[in-house]
Amino acid sequence: MTVLMSVDIEGVAGVFHPEQTRAGNGEYEQARRFMTNEANAAVLGAFDGGATEVWVNDSHGGFRNLLPNAFDPRARLVLGKPRTLGMMAGLEASPELVFMVGYHARAQSRGILAHTINSAAFARVMLDGEEVGEAALYGQLAEARGARVALITGDDVFGAETLPVFPDANFVCVKTAHGYSSGVTDTPEAACASIRRAAKETVEASRHSSSRAHHAPDSRRCELRTQSSAYADLFCQWPTLERLDAVTLAFDAPGIEQVVRTLNCLSAMSFMLR
Repeated sequence: MTVLMSVDIEGVAGVFHPEQTRAGNGEYEQARRFMTNEANAAVLGAFDGGATEVWVNDSHGGFRNLLPNAFDPRARLVLGKPRTLGMMAGLEASPELVFMVGYHARAQSRGILAHTINSAAFARVMLDGEEVGEAALYGQLAEARGARVALITGDDVFGAETLPVFPDANFVCVKTAHGYSSGVTDTPEAACASIRRAAKETVEASRHSSSRAHHAPDSRRCELRTQSSAYADLFCQWPTLERLDAVTLAFDAPGIEQVVRTLNCLSAMSFMLR
């Protein structure tokens, strides 16, 4: 059984402030170790449960945060950008299961460091009329490729919004949000122990389960609300995007992969205004 892990940093135990997520300072160096340790705990748990192959996708920022020399040598790491499938690169290996480790709640929620893809440019993402965050977007991409979202970890707000989307997934809550930059956290050691145990149990249960990923609709409609009209001005230079109002645009796509790739392209475009 092959497992793909997509690992972000904002949902990791002990991480509360934007400085912890940005390279170039001591707090980030500590946070990336917390991130690496949680990811490796999930790797160890997956192998404990009987996984035969584990891929780990660094899914934060520039996609080069994880410390390769701190991982179990059996793991394979997906690092760097650009990459077509973004936070789900590694689906090319046709994994049966997907783990989302260290994920966060969607933009405009009360989750810790909540945002959706690009905090500077994206205020809200709607998919077929439903508000979505990164987990819902990328989890549906995984399902479209035949994998099942089996384990998610992060704060309580993230769990509450994500479990209804993937009701068969196990959830490890490593911290409780009191606001955007505050809350109560497990220690890194306790979080790693919980994640390793849950990963083991998830793989063991999946080896004896017949559950499958749900089929995603073929045609999708995405609406994006931007943080300012300047971003909408920029994004609507793309000829297939429809301007709905000063800060909202929309586009149709033949599937979830095209939705994700378009959003990632718009995110990259946004750096023109910084």
